[in-house]
Amino acid sequence: MSTQPAPEVALKERPPDRRAIVSWCLWDFGSNAYNTVILSFVFSVYVTSTAAPTPERGQEIFSLLQTIAGITVAVLAPMLGAWGDQVRKRRLMLTVATVLVVVCMALLWFVLPYEPGRGEFYIFLGAALIAGANVFQQVAEIFYNAMLIDISNPRTIGRISGVAWGMGYFAGVLCLILALFGFVLDGGMFGLPTGEAENIRAIALVMAGWLLLWSIPVMIFGPEAAPREHTPRFNVFRAYRDIVRRIIGMWHSGRGLLHFLVASAVYRDGLAAVFAFAGVIATSSYGFAPEEVIYFGLAANFLAAVGAWVFGMVDDRFGPRPVILISLITMVVLGVVLVSTPSKVWFWGCGLGIASLVGAVQSSSRTLLARITPIGQENETFGLYATIGRAASFIAPFLLFVFTALFGARFGLLGIVLTLAMGLALFLPLRIAGVTHGHRRAVASR
Repeated sequence: MSTQPAPEVALKERPPDRRAIVSWCLWDFGSNAYNTVILSFVFSVYVTSTAAPTPERGQEIFSLLQTIAGITVAVLAPMLGAWGDQVRKRRLMLTVATVLVVVCMALLWFVLPYEPGRGEFYIFLGAALIAGANVFQQVAEIFYNAMLIDISNPRTIGRISGVAWGMGYFAGVLCLILALFGFVLDGGMFGLPTGEAENIRAIALVMAGWLLLWSIPVMIFGPEAAPREHTPRFNVFRAYRDIVRRIIGMWHSGRGLLHFLVASAVYRDGLAAVFAFAGVIATSSYGFAPEEVIYFGLAANFLAAVGAWVFGMVDDRFGPRPVILISLITMVVLGVVLVSTPSKVWFWGCGLGIASLVGAVQSSSRTLLARITPIGQENETFGLYATIGRAASFIAPFLLFVFTALFGARFGLLGIVLTLAMGLALFLPLRIAGVTHGHRRAVASR
């Protein structure tokens, strides 16, 4: 059992700055345009099918570049976090990373459909731009998540994080509806040409504009860390050396934080797989038609938003640990029930039940980390959160592949369930003073 005494943490009592809170939440509302429309449901499908000579070749190139993007994030995230803690320019770095995501998304307009005379240039261009946007998006999230500490206190952090995460899912619903009915179905209500897939390519421009629009408030009003009196010159090699030393130090004197980083990396990989593979499993194993998958995705995102909002209040009352435990246990049980039946009705019921808890676990994981982050190491800690998460990102896809190969498509779902169960087993013995029983103990421990 890991036990960590309450450290000198960055999260403190502070009066609410409503303008900063609203601005911060709006970034989540804007950024899900990339996650939902570009990466998950619409534009990635266009790139891997229409811009590629075959869907198989498109999937091969797309997965390769996403793998490179993941490695890049894993390498850069802790270093950039350490740099951010030193230069104390969190808002500026979030702004730069967000603008780069917008640029990558807008450039997707130039990804044309495949034609033999064009070769594979446009599949590589599209996959590279989506991968680049993924890198910059995850870098932005380091500084965005670290800002949560500056706009909240132990009594409000759960609500603020839950509302923002819920707004992100709700925005995903709106963006998906806009993309589908405005541009995709029957050419879209805007009547754009379809010969060179102008209707689909225009989605990238609209989503880039959506992200930029809702990011402007946090670029202007987002909290900025107080500057340090003496800032030594930043050295990349020294930064990586210090990060390694910090991880070793956590093993000796901060094992609770290290324990959480590892446990959360495992179950967060299962959470990511829930949305990444839900449509595939619904189609291959439960007989969903493409339009049914769309409807399921809309309902799943909506319920994930509601779950994040509701459990955000539970987080503030009882702490993040009970939210994470209860949600993971429920998801594992529902997953086992779902595997046991091929019924489409059961998929709707159990699948939506699982989806409603994904946002709750993600939000409470963010608040738990924010509650125990040492002062002056906010960005670096969230950088490690991203890096260790990337290191575990192969678990659910690999187990899904194994169970599918051994027992058939429907039983591939067991790979996701097992990943969630392993994360739950790792998280269960974790005890960290100040967060186990909610904000009352967190305040009392100071």
